[in-house]
Amino acid sequence: MTSTEALTVPSAIREADRAVRAVIDALYAAWAANDADAFVEPYAPDATVLLPGTFRHDREELRTAMAAAFAGPLKGSRALNEVQSVRFPGEDTALVICTRSVVLAGEDEPREESHALDSWVLSASDGAWWVRGFHGCPAHQA
Repeated sequence: MTSTEALTVPSAIREADRAVRAVIDALYAAWAANDADAFVEPYAPDATVLLPGTFRHDREELRTAMAAAFAGPLKGSRALNEVQSVRFPGEDTALVICTRSVVLAGEDEPREESHALDSWVLSASDGAWWVRGFHGCPAHQA
């Protein structure tokens, strides 16, 4: 490895890390705006979403579900998300682990039962990072 390559690799990883985190941040900004279209924009058309008792087969199915949630039980809500780790098993693949809580409309703090652990799989193509898979599960407090 040349000295130029040694400088380029960490720089490329830092840039990819920022880009992946920006995708996650944009999703939660769309959540705060209760905008289902913007929420699913970074999802690949064939992305899958797995939540307890729920499997969404693609972006359109997720958009429909989120539009209903934002018009119903999640109306006026926001999600508090914290990235715990971002790993790159390949140059065009990212695995992201987050913690998440939901603050419902009219509440100042998230309810204990809203605490969750999330995993994301993103891939880079056509100059952008796309969500390919998402899994969320309840976080149990010890």
